[in-house]
Amino acid sequence: MAEGEKVAVTGASGLVGTELVARLRARGFEVLRLVRRAPRGKDEVRWDPDAGTIDREGLAGIRGAVHLAGENVASGRWTEAKKARIRGSRVRGTELLAGALAELSPKPEVLVSASAIGYYGARGDEVLHESSPPGGGFLASVCQQWEAATGAARDAGIRVVNARIGVVLSDEGGALAKMKMPFLLGLGGRIGDGSQYMSWITLDDVVSALVFAVENEELAGPVNLVAPAPVTNASFTKTLGNVLNRPTVLPVPKFALRLGAGAEMADEMLIGGARVVPAVLQATGFEWKHPTLEPALRSVL
Repeated sequence: MAEGEKVAVTGASGLVGTELVARLRARGFEVLRLVRRAPRGKDEVRWDPDAGTIDREGLAGIRGAVHLAGENVASGRWTEAKKARIRGSRVRGTELLAGALAELSPKPEVLVSASAIGYYGARGDEVLHESSPPGGGFLASVCQQWEAATGAARDAGIRVVNARIGVVLSDEGGALAKMKMPFLLGLGGRIGDGSQYMSWITLDDVVSALVFAVENEELAGPVNLVAPAPVTNASFTKTLGNVLNRPTVLPVPKFALRLGAGAEMADEMLIGGARVVPAVLQATGFEWKHPTLEPALRSVL
């Protein structure tokens, strides 16, 4: 894609989406935000994934789309109703958007659709790249269906990138923002024995990688959006403590996490880990601004 062309973005008001819209506009793209309410300007297009409706006429002329919308997996316990919303928000929304893009004439060049490294499940210290098989568990199942939901766009000849996003580090939201206050109070510590891997990426780099995926015609299929240096939870905890100049001597027992968050959510999101590497980004020449953890945390915080 070239500067000046039109890109549609879902999830544009979220942590990543807000930064992405600003970055795309700074690079000269015209951005259309897909919104669930009535549009308030020419740069907004109405859609409603729950109702299965989307303003196809409003998408006319777009040359690309970045799809980030989906229920927050970390907000609240995983009740059966919550799990249904997580799955439905990703699968229904992706199917609706992919189908609409496939029907446009001319068709857009690219759909970059968010996924997550939850695709790989909890895999210990196994090194995982884009060709690694999926893991087990709820998140892995959701990610597989989420990626499969882009099929209509792919079948229509649109270049589809499934962006498997890792733990996004930002002072403005997400996991790090939640961790910061306990650590500042001296209450931070590793989770369990701390051996589980955390595959992280800064907000700045994840946005750069999404723009790279839009612009780079070589990219298609799954792409891991993580930094090239995943770390264990124990290492992450120690490094964050050093950056904040606080002790990290209060480990969080696994049983406490399972009681607080529920066993399934705790095991998949906090206790289990995945050592994911960005093989595709490395092979295609992407350059990270923050490739290693301590300088990344110092920059973010």
